[in-house]
Amino acid sequence: MNISTDLFSYRKYWAKRFGTAPQLPMSREEMEALGWDSCDIVIVTGDAYVDHPSFGMAIIGRLLEAQGFRVGILAQSDWTSVDDFKKLGKPNLFFGVTGGNMDSMVNRYTSDRRIRSNDAYTPGGAADKRPDRCVTVYSHRCREAYKNVPIVLGGIEASLRRIAHYDYWSDTVRRSVLADAKADLLVYGNGERAVVAIAHRLAAGEPIGQLTDIRGTALMRNGIPEGWFELDSTEVDRPGPIAPEANPYDEQPACAAESRNLVRFERRRTDPNRTIIRLPAFEAVKNDPVLYAHASRVLHQETNPGNARALIQRHGEREVWINPPPIPLTTKEMDSVYDLPYSRLPHRAYGEAKIPAFEMIQHSVTIMRGCFGGCTFCSITEHEGRIIQNRSEDSILREIEAIRDTSPAFTGHISDLGGPTANMYRLACQDPEIEAACRRPSCVYPGICKNLNTDHSALIKLYRRARSLPGIKKIFVASGLRYDLAVTSPEYVKELVTHHVGGYLKIAPEHTETGPLSKMMKPGLGAYDRFKTMFDQYSKEAGKKQYLIPYFIAAHPGTTAEDMLNLALWLKRNGFRADQVQAFLPSPMATATAMYHSGKNPLHRIGRTSEEVFIPKRMKQRRLHKAFLRYHDPENWPMLREALKRMGRADLIGNGKHHLIPAWQPAGTGKQPEGTRITRKAKPFRTQHMGLPVDPSGKPRGAPRK
Repeated sequence: MNISTDLFSYRKYWAKRFGTAPQLPMSREEMEALGWDSCDIVIVTGDAYVDHPSFGMAIIGRLLEAQGFRVGILAQSDWTSVDDFKKLGKPNLFFGVTGGNMDSMVNRYTSDRRIRSNDAYTPGGAADKRPDRCVTVYSHRCREAYKNVPIVLGGIEASLRRIAHYDYWSDTVRRSVLADAKADLLVYGNGERAVVAIAHRLAAGEPIGQLTDIRGTALMRNGIPEGWFELDSTEVDRPGPIAPEANPYDEQPACAAESRNLVRFERRRTDPNRTIIRLPAFEAVKNDPVLYAHASRVLHQETNPGNARALIQRHGEREVWINPPPIPLTTKEMDSVYDLPYSRLPHRAYGEAKIPAFEMIQHSVTIMRGCFGGCTFCSITEHEGRIIQNRSEDSILREIEAIRDTSPAFTGHISDLGGPTANMYRLACQDPEIEAACRRPSCVYPGICKNLNTDHSALIKLYRRARSLPGIKKIFVASGLRYDLAVTSPEYVKELVTHHVGGYLKIAPEHTETGPLSKMMKPGLGAYDRFKTMFDQYSKEAGKKQYLIPYFIAAHPGTTAEDMLNLALWLKRNGFRADQVQAFLPSPMATATAMYHSGKNPLHRIGRTSEEVFIPKRMKQRRLHKAFLRYHDPENWPMLREALKRMGRADLIGNGKHHLIPAWQPAGTGKQPEGTRITRKAKPFRTQHMGLPVDPSGKPRGAPRK
């Protein structure tokens, strides 16, 4: 893995003399009060500005401020004219453009492509405060405002659209957002290293066009510079029939001694630091779903910072060039980022208006980043990477104390101590050399890798120290729990269940059937059953009545109506009722999205005759899958009766306990259902809808489930 400059070792920019702002300015008046005549960097965001380390614009803004730069914020600007984009004047260095904490299309539309009625990242939850594909729209307005100011894209929307990608809402393969936005640079993944390097190099007088070598960035080029070795993607992973013995998602070559030998051989043959892998061109993948799936597979194999090579993809007459992923932050760097002087409040311009996302996460604490789960429907790994980046215990405790001492709404309860996954804190490969050579997308599928350290003792110690702090009444763990990891540490499960569950614990088996689970790269129900046994045992020992709330996905690639029927029968046997149902949403760049678009399985080699995946695409199929999860709702019974008869399972229609749905229909019912949540039959309980992660911290809890 390449060595990177420490985030806080740069010489500070001269504007450090202005000191620290109470909150980053959103108006000229605030700039003047700080003594500024201009901003060095202006961050344009689709979210309301909340100066809290769960929001990307706050982390990047405060980090740049700590480097000595003057940073202004344009939040949810009126995109219908250029006027709002001139409010803070011309930035001296660049515009930083982000869609916010969610992809703008995911934020605005449901999985059924219906417009949502609210926006959790807007004051009052108001909808329509950002445009569709807002990164592109904002970038165009910035260019109109000040033609020669460099534009740098970042955040989840840019990160997951950095390459030609399938777009669910238009049902087409779209170009890289770089090409559509006409921006100069794109920062993907955790953006701290790249953004700080960009700011200092521009401040030193380098033209934006010369910033071509920064890890974690993408840019448009006219060709391949001299001295680079071009490797076609078909040589990396040749399209052809399925070849299980060469499947890197099983045992080859990641976690065996031959991995290191293979990588060493490749390095002798070509210098990976001067090798560029050519993916099929945009024009090719746009019209050929099989080539799209192949390109997706190769891209996902080049995500480990220890061995990833640069990628290139032709778009018309130009090339999208993607540098290797950023080097993960050290614990010292993570601590420094989270120790920055956040006010931890929404900007005062919003007055008393409530911002729902802030209300949910204001008393939560991020302890780590990244996820090595590799779930195919999830965007965390593609955005944050699979190397876990940890904060120190002391830094985490300092933040808890800051919440206790400064938050006007604090009542003694920390709403979450977690991250993208609750229990991956300080878990990593036991051999750094193997980790750097590994190309597996998951350390826990199809089983837990023998080289993975699963010791939860550091997390147990953190929990104990945190809840012993004066003034702290309760610390909840609300992040997605990886229960197949948790069962390797009964002591951890006991600690969690005894002290950190508030009656209900949400976990995500996602399905019960092997077919869809194998396409999700999720464990079978055996791990769930083992965890439930422990959960019930330790709840009883603690004298508490507590319940597991399982999440499930409808209409995921590889899921048939028979699979959903079996899941519905499991739900009924176990006394669960789905209050609302999460349907699969094909987010840009996810492996499951490549399955959805191509009908092929990128977890194996891709070819014209390779494995076909059943895709429930039609709206009628998707509604039926939802209906099976809501088998108890009379509105669904007509649809389910028709489906059960068609499937030869009319024996499940009747009025007995062994029947799934009754034969009678209440008057005034029978409409199609909508929704996305789950409850337990005995104890009604609603949980928050979950979307995509975007900010460098992996929070707020808008991250896809683990």
